[in-house]
Amino acid sequence: MAEHNELGRYGELLAKEYLEKLGYRILDVNWVYGRAEIDLIAFHEGKLIFVEVKTRRSVDHGEPEEFVDWKKEKQLEFASAVYIDRRNHQGEIRFDIVAIVFENKELYKINHIEDAFWPT
Repeated sequence: MAEHNELGRYGELLAKEYLEKLGYRILDVNWVYGRAEIDLIAFHEGKLIFVEVKTRRSVDHGEPEEFVDWKKEKQLEFASAVYIDRRNHQGEIRFDIVAIVFENKELYKINHIEDAFWPT
């Protein structure tokens, strides 16, 4: 596996552990529908939460969350609609981003952005 893929998978593991410590129940990891992938799907305080995890080695080129563009949002929206339908979820949903930054191979920060975007 390429080094950047390993970093991404490690970031997803850190995000999962971080959310679990906050009381989130992780329902699925790397859920795929078609070409769309949802990194983490969680349930917390009555809401179904779709989480995009972005991991970077530094912020030299911008914060990780800045790399969640409209195309990625559309993919998440599409896949989440299928997930909701398959699970027959009738409650609230939310789209979050967990941005993870390393510096000098050490964890520098985790930034959890709740309600990062809304589907159109």
